[in-house]
Amino acid sequence: MDSHRRLQILESWVHLVSLTSTLDLIEQWIQSGERACKRVTVTGFHGLWAGYKDASLRVVLNSAELWVPDGIAPIWVARLRGHRGFNRVTGTDVMTGFFRRADRKGYSSYFYGDTDPTLNELRVKLDQRYPGHRVAGTYSPPFRPLTPEEDEAEVRRINDAKPDILWVGLGLPKQDRWIYERRHRLNVPVAIGVGAAFAFVAETVPRCPEAIGRMGLEWVYRFTREPRKLWRRDLLDGPRFLWHVGLELTGLRRQRECRVERSTSNNAPR
Repeated sequence: MDSHRRLQILESWVHLVSLTSTLDLIEQWIQSGERACKRVTVTGFHGLWAGYKDASLRVVLNSAELWVPDGIAPIWVARLRGHRGFNRVTGTDVMTGFFRRADRKGYSSYFYGDTDPTLNELRVKLDQRYPGHRVAGTYSPPFRPLTPEEDEAEVRRINDAKPDILWVGLGLPKQDRWIYERRHRLNVPVAIGVGAAFAFVAETVPRCPEAIGRMGLEWVYRFTREPRKLWRRDLLDGPRFLWHVGLELTGLRRQRECRVERSTSNNAPR
């Protein structure tokens, strides 16, 4: 099964999954009845490069039950290594795909992150488009470190809402660290960091046209809209990432167990 295969890139493991297999696995976790939090990493080049530079972050990202390739970079690497039939799976696609299923089956979501105006608009859009889906709660945390008491109150608020899935929109790496550090206290079946996807679904920020995304040029689209925010990542980190991946692909630098693996687990692709 494709969802049980993963590829090592710069010492991180990316699962070669489709949108359908990703949603099937998320739904399987929800229906299992377990409240132990399963984590999903959703990132491409940005997460791979950040994890390569920071070993502690790499542990966080690799320890998730599923790493979804949001971005064209891991797909290109997979194709260069001879693997076909996989496409990028964005955080926005995972969200909207889940909402369509939730509309039929009554699943619920909790949204943590972004701003109150975005969360309010997100709730309006979801109520209009997916009336069968339930918004269990929303919360925009303050832009400052939380006290231990505030942090405990936030986790308790999420657990009391009993959502089927927790979406976290704090941006990488903050969102993935946030989930990781609270994973044993979060009594939710699934927690997923999805970056800017809240704003894309709420339509407070325009999303990259699908045709541009399929060509692998979403980074160009976003850079033209937010050059001051993204110039360092796209113009400095991007070439460095390509250089190091090129060394791996050409064999000029070895990496540990560089291959696609099949999971031996029947529950999650690891």
